[in-house]
Parts: sequence; C-alpha cells; structure tokens
Amino acid sequence: MLGTPKGFRLHIGIYGRRNSGKSSLLNALTGQNVSIVSEEEGTTTDPVEKPMELQPIGPVLFIDTAGLDDIGSLGKLRITRSRKVLEKTDLAIILTERNGWSDFEETLWEEMHALKIPVIVVVNKIDIEPLSPDFQDFLKKKKASFIGVSSLTGKNITDLKGLLVKKASSDCLDSPPIVSDLVPAGQTAVLVVPIDLEAPKGRLILPQAQTIRELLDNNSVALIGKESELSSMLGRLKEPPSLVITDSQAFRQVAREVPEDIKMTSFSILFARLKGDLQELVKGAIQLDRLKEEDSVLICEACTHHPVENDIGKEQIPRLIREYLGFNPRFEHYQGTDFPDNVSRFSLIVHCGACMWNRRQMLYRILKAREAGVPITNYGVLIAFTLGLLERALLPFSEDFSLYKKSP
Repeated sequence: MLGTPKGFRLHIGIYGRRNSGKSSLLNALTGQNVSIVSEEEGTTTDPVEKPMELQPIGPVLFIDTAGLDDIGSLGKLRITRSRKVLEKTDLAIILTERNGWSDFEETLWEEMHALKIPVIVVVNKIDIEPLSPDFQDFLKKKKASFIGVSSLTGKNITDLKGLLVKKASSDCLDSPPIVSDLVPAGQTAVLVVPIDLEAPKGRLILPQAQTIRELLDNNSVALIGKESELSSMLGRLKEPPSLVITDSQAFRQVAREVPEDIKMTSFSILFARLKGDLQELVKGAIQLDRLKEEDSVLICEACTHHPVENDIGKEQIPRLIREYLGFNPRFEHYQGTDFPDNVSRFSLIVHCGACMWNRRQMLYRILKAREAGVPITNYGVLIAFTLGLLERALLPFSEDFSLYKKSP
C-alpha cells in the first residue's frame, strides 16, 4: 500500500488553530511520530504528509497543516501554503478544543462547504475538558459530524477512524476507471508507448504504468510497443483490438496506421476523464477557434520536472496552437501547485493530465476556471483537436459529445 501513488489516495487534511493539537492528532491516527509536537505555537511550518492504509478505504494520505491563525509575515506564508492544501483535500478535519467555536472555525467551515469538502469536527483534549452538552447541541444544529478525542490518551481515536470511513463520500472513493470499462475482460488493448527524453530511465511514465495495471486487474490483455512497431503489432493479432491507446505525441502517426473501424484514443484523454471532467475539457478545446492574437493562454504543468528538449508544455503545445491559429497568442507557464489567483485575464487554460494528483485537485482548477468563465482543456484533448482527430478519439466513450463538436 505504501507504494500506491499519491494521486490514488484519499487526501485527509487536518485544519485548525495553532497549538490545537493537529500534529498530535496526526501522530495518534497514524500510530507514529510523524509530526513534531511542542507546546510552542507554530511548530508546524509546512504541511506534513503521511501515507498509510485505513481500512476499509485502503490507501489514504493524511496532511497536517500549519495553524491557519498564524501571525507575522512568515505566518502569512504558512497560511497560504496550508490553504493550498484545501485544493486537494477530499475529506477535512476541523480540529478545535475546549468546546470552542469562533469566527475562525465558522469561516473555515463555510469555506470547506463552498468547496463541497466533507467535514468532521474533532474536539481535542477531552482528557482535560469533556465535550459539553451545549457544544454538542450547537454542532447538531449545524448538522455537523463531530467527535471528541484525546490525542494524548488515544481516547476515541479508533472511533474517529470509523467516522472518517463513514464520512468519505462515494465521489472520493469511486473515481472513474482509466480503461477497464472500454476493454472487456479477455479483450486486447494495444498501447503505443514512444520512448522519449521525458520517460524515466528503466521505467514507464505513470499514466502508462497505471493503465497497464488496470488492464491486468481487469483480466484484459495489454500489447505494448513503440510507434515504429504499431503496424507489426496489429498484424500479429487474429482479431482487432478493442482499443488502441497512444501517447498524444504519436497521435498523427497512429491515426494513419490504425484502421477507421478500430477505436483509438490517448493516455492523456483517458486521464482527462479519470482526473477531471472530460466533457468540460472537450468543451474547452473547441474554444481555441475563438482565440485572438492579443489573447493570453495559461499552460499548467502539475509536475515540477526540468523542461527537456521539445518539452510538451513549454514547446509542443505552444507550437501546435500557433500552427493551428496562424498567429502567436501570449503564453504563460505555471508548474506544480502554483496557479494564478485570478485566471480571468486568460482566454484559455491548457492543463497537463494531472497524473500525479488526486482528482479533487484537478476538479478544483476546473471549478476556478468555470467560475471565471475561462475555458479549460488538457494536453491530449487539445492535441487531438488541433490535429482534427478529437471526434475519433472520443468514440470509445459513452458520453454524448455532440454539443461540443467543432462548428463547420
């Protein structure tokens, strides 16, 4: 379970005031001394992550954040970093103590509900002051899920784990499949996997590895080769494959060599569905036709790798857009968790497949784009669109994309 990528873990964030016991609670939940515990306020400076297994959910990621009531210039930076964790939080704990609830907790509660994050209120240090009937009545009126615990003695920690399991929404646990619904058990998928400079030595990139694993778990057959071997692979098969999946960078060649009656798509489009909202990203891609020369395009790369020669985000996507439009809009690039506070100045957002992230984090960015009225798409969807292959690449999916077809 410890080898499960973070993007497949349920993210549980712990929020509260300084010195409310967040680090002690994380240590109690994990049964390990993960976070430093001190009587001094502001001990936790950066969010601390701890992967573990929480049955029956499976792999989860606990995140201990800095106190959101921190002070000073450094405190503001800590608060900013902790609030960024909200973007990827699937399930939140608001930690308070001594039956206290002020404007601070109320603001946090409202912010989480606005983001549709399930919340559990945990009252800590009940070994010092028990959970009062009045405070219980207050939380019941708010229709809050709550529990009193003692991180020091371990009282009710097991019950809190049970509440976490109960509170985790089905949306958090039941993300869309990658490919198992497209390739039935016993059927074959052909995977076209170019080996380029960005592929880690001795390994496949994460979307390829995860797709192969899901095919194996589904008792499907995966036939894997480079683009130069595609014709040979197809020729060896007695029956056509259920699906051909290609790296987006080989889309044009694969489309030429795969017969029209064989369905095909790309890893990036599969991950557009897995990590985000495929219909929204398709809708965003066709807005490329509306761009003007003075418009700005935001290109976001979730990974923080060093750009290589012909990097897809830094070079290939801008080049494809320029060639498609016949002019050169302005491009801005953001990497990792960096994201503009105000995206309304952009006319289009183009995002990577977010394979390293959990789905919540990508959906957060889609939400921010929607609120600002800015179309958003991802690398693979945009590449297919600019090559005139998007309609074909969407055929394997059951969703109705007729509303988003390119205008004649």
